[in-house]
Amino acid sequence: MQPNILIIQVDELAPQAMPTYGNQTAITPVLDALGARSVVFDNAYCNYPLCSPSRASMHAGRLPFAMRQWDNGAEFHSEYPTFAHHLKQAGYSTTLCGKMHFIGPDQFHGYEDRLTTDIYPSDFSWTTDWSNPIRKGGGVRVRNVTDAGMAIRNLQQDFDEEVGFQAVRKVYDLARDPDDRPFLLTVSFTQPHPPFVADKAHWDLYEGVEIDMPRVPPVPYDELGPFDQAKHIAQGSHLFDLNEERTRASRRAYYAMMSYIDDRVGEILEALAATGLDENTVIIFTSDHGEMLGERGMWMKDCFYEWSARVPLFIAAPGVAAGRSDAVVSLVDLMPTLLDFAGADLPVATGQDGESLVPLLHGDTEGWRDEAIVDYAGSGYPSPSRMLRRGRYKYWLTWGLDPLLYDVVADPDELQNLAGHPDHAELQAELHARLMQDWDPDAVKAACIESQARRLLLRNLTETVPSYDTWALEVRKGDKDRYVRGRQAAFHRKALQRFPVFEPVPYDFEPEEDALKP
Repeated sequence: MQPNILIIQVDELAPQAMPTYGNQTAITPVLDALGARSVVFDNAYCNYPLCSPSRASMHAGRLPFAMRQWDNGAEFHSEYPTFAHHLKQAGYSTTLCGKMHFIGPDQFHGYEDRLTTDIYPSDFSWTTDWSNPIRKGGGVRVRNVTDAGMAIRNLQQDFDEEVGFQAVRKVYDLARDPDDRPFLLTVSFTQPHPPFVADKAHWDLYEGVEIDMPRVPPVPYDELGPFDQAKHIAQGSHLFDLNEERTRASRRAYYAMMSYIDDRVGEILEALAATGLDENTVIIFTSDHGEMLGERGMWMKDCFYEWSARVPLFIAAPGVAAGRSDAVVSLVDLMPTLLDFAGADLPVATGQDGESLVPLLHGDTEGWRDEAIVDYAGSGYPSPSRMLRRGRYKYWLTWGLDPLLYDVVADPDELQNLAGHPDHAELQAELHARLMQDWDPDAVKAACIESQARRLLLRNLTETVPSYDTWALEVRKGDKDRYVRGRQAAFHRKALQRFPVFEPVPYDFEPEEDALKP
C-alpha cells in the first residue's frame, strides 16, 4: 500500500538553533516530539544556500548548476520533471500549500493544485547583477538585525496564517474525499526567515529566557577572506553597528518565530491524527537552507558555513523506528526517496543527482557515498562557488580565490583552514578532483553572466509596462499584488506591513569608498 506523503518545509531554519540538534533555547515542543519519533539526519545540507534555487533543486533532484539555477531570479524551467510529476504518475494526488518561490510562467511544476499564492516575485525581479560594483549593492539586508523586535502584526504572519489554515482544511478535505488515491501534500511556511520580527505572544514566551549568543564572535573586516568581505558589503554590514543588544534581539525574535511555526505545524499534525491519516503517512520536515544568525558577525545565508548550508531533516515513516543518522545527505536525495516510498521507478531520461535515503532509515549505510555538493552564484563575490562535504571534511572553492578546507568534526566552528597545509595535501587534491569532476567554473561563470544580462534586459524593458505578466499565481483576487510581488524589495515591503509602524533606524556609519572594495 502506497503511503501518503506530507512534506513540511520552513524557510531559513538552521538546525543548530533547534533542541533536537542540541540547542535548548528554542521553545518548540511539537517539533521536539516529531524529531523524537523520526529518523533525524545530523549532516543534511541544502544544495544552494538561497531560497529559489534550493527549492527548485530539491523538487527536481538535480544540482542547481546542472539546471541553470543561478540565483533568486533564475527561471525554474518546465523541462525538469519534479517529484510531484513522478508521484502524480505513480497515482498520487499532489497539492502545494504555501511558499515555493518558483520563478517563471510554470507555477505548478507537477502539483495539481496550489492552495495559496506565493510570497515573493515569480519573475526576474531579483536577478543578481555581477556587473554592478559591490559598493552599489543593496546595503539594507542587515536592517533585519537593526530593526529586530516584536510587532502586533507583520506580513510574514499574514502569509503563514493563510498557509496554516489552508493546510489544515486540506487535511480534512483529504479525509472526506472519496478519492482513493494516496496524497502528496507539501506545506511551506516562510518563517523564521528575516526580518527578525515576532508576534507579541511568541516574543513574550522568551521573557526571562537567557538568549544564547553566537559561538564565534564577529571577525574584523580586515581579517575576512575576499568572499566574506564581499558578503559583508553586499548586505550592508559596514553601515551599522551590529552590537550585542541588536544581536540578542534578533536571536530572540528568531526563536520566537520558531515557536510560532511550531504551533502551526502542531495544528497540521493534530488534524492528521484526528482523521486517522497519520497511520499511513510519511512525514518529512526540513528547511530550504540555514541562517548564520550572527555567527562570525554574519547574517542571513549566501555562504557555505555550517549555519548557512545545513538544514534540519526529519523523516517519520510507518514501520520505521526512530533514530539518528550521521550520514552526509542533501535535499536532492528527497526525489529518489519519495519515489522509493511510492514504489515508483525514476525514468532514466530525467536524470538525478540524489540517492534514496530509505536504506539509511533502516540503518543500512553500505555503499552510501557520504557526500553533498552545494552550489552558489548569488550576490556578493562575482564568481561561482561550489562546496563538497565528504565524510568529516568540507572543501569550498570560489573560482578565482584560494580554497578553504575544514574538518567540521574536529572544528565545527570552521576556524582552522587546512587548505595548503602539507599534512592535508593529498586529501585536498582528492577533494578538489571530485569537486571539479563535473564542474567547469569558467563555463558556469560565463553562463551566469550571460543569463543575468538577458534577464536584466527583460526586467528593465518590462518594468514600466502595466500589462506585463509577472507570472504571480492568483489563487484569490488581488494575489498578484499581495505580499512581496513584482518589483518590490522584500525589506521595504515587509517594513510597510509591520504594525505598529516601525521607522527603520538610520545608518550608524557613512560608507568609505576604500572600505567597499572586496
